[in-house]
Amino acid sequence: MVTLSVIVPVRDGERHIGDALASLARNYRPGFEFIVVDDGSVDDTAAVVDDFRACLPGLEVIRHPEPLGLADARNAGLSAASGRYVTFLDGDDWLAPGYLARLTAVVDGLGCDFVRTDHVQVEGRKRVVHRAPAARRGVVLDPREAILPVGVRTMVDYPYAWAGIYRRSLGDLLCFPSGLHTAEDRPWIWRLHREAATFAAVPLAGVFYRRQVAGSLTQVGDERQLHFFDAFELVFQGLEEKYLPKAVRTFCALLGHHLEIAGRFPPELRARFTRCGARMAGTLPLDLVAAAVAAMTGERAALLRELLPWLPAPTGGPRGPHAEDP
Repeated sequence: MVTLSVIVPVRDGERHIGDALASLARNYRPGFEFIVVDDGSVDDTAAVVDDFRACLPGLEVIRHPEPLGLADARNAGLSAASGRYVTFLDGDDWLAPGYLARLTAVVDGLGCDFVRTDHVQVEGRKRVVHRAPAARRGVVLDPREAILPVGVRTMVDYPYAWAGIYRRSLGDLLCFPSGLHTAEDRPWIWRLHREAATFAAVPLAGVFYRRQVAGSLTQVGDERQLHFFDAFELVFQGLEEKYLPKAVRTFCALLGHHLEIAGRFPPELRARFTRCGARMAGTLPLDLVAAAVAAMTGERAALLRELLPWLPAPTGGPRGPHAEDP
């Protein structure tokens, strides 16, 4: 019987996929399976993965002739998974030795639908632990109660799919919106917290997440970045009224973040991005957008006010941190 399926999507990852797979080999236990989804790589990713077939029991490889995007790559892995639980690892990240066994023991012991974990952010030689933003840890909670309050960072502002473990019996709740090449985790985490029954957050930090990787979607300024708006259309779709202020604040904060780094976009794409941002913000309740922007300071607030000149002037009230920063 397979206990855990680990899904590893990768595209053109020859530089780092060996580190990821070596860390999985150090985590192997009977009952673990590893599913690598090669999403249309044109470098030597396939050869590196094949080198691990002998030393990584339970390795299955799915290859897409053309890239379909991270969402569909993860979904392909979910379709092939047979474990009681599933987790994810991106092809440029790695795991601490023994992490998967500890993670599986935690979800077994708590008996909930899914568990979210801390993680270690890596930039060069710098290592910083980032905490899953749940006030109560190691106890079973209602996922809906972890969406609010509006003005602080909550679990829907911590969308990383690889920072957790999930019962495969959640079925379609684990699937990502097909066709999205970026921000696919935003509607995914909102749906999971709105519709699953139970979850927990635990102080277990075994995923090492590389930042500033050349070629990653966080570094690329092409048309895939416009999927940010498609992702938030899904977040807002059918959203209960009590959660709308939170979703609007998150959208505005992330829109401001994208405007801050819009220099990575070519001019035509930057113009399209700003038009999409203004248009989408204009479909949201004015009072909620105004409140979200009023809570911001500095360049982000200035850029949003320039983009949205119809906003009322700030009143000088209290302003909070950018709780929804990526």
